[in-house]
Amino acid sequence: VQLQASGGGLVQAGGSLRLSCAASGRTVSKKNMAWFRQVSGKEREFVAAVGWSGDRKKYEDSLKDRLTISRDSAKSTVYLQMDSLEVEDTAVYYCAAAGADYGPPSRSVSAYDYWGQGTLVTVSS
Repeated sequence: VQLQASGGGLVQAGGSLRLSCAASGRTVSKKNMAWFRQVSGKEREFVAAVGWSGDRKKYEDSLKDRLTISRDSAKSTVYLQMDSLEVEDTAVYYCAAAGADYGPPSRSVSAYDYWGQGTLVTVSS
């Protein structure tokens, strides 16, 4: 599975961005997908996850009011809509696909075997 993340960029605080993650190679239709983010010098942290069917979603509690994760199985693409962005949201955002098929989506880095290259989101004040 290869994952290509896009949609990052520079945005002012209060603005919005939509990140995309396109999967290729093996199908991800049976896999949970997730977004994580990482600031230099810190650990990668969970942002949001969506189950293989698209019905089950999980969000980092402190972010859930500003995020919407979704997936388009026909396009093998996962999206992360981020609204009311804050300077603290500045990070590299990574999409990931679970190693195993089916099951509930996980908040743990270790549950995901496939990672995209990351897309930088910079929020200015």
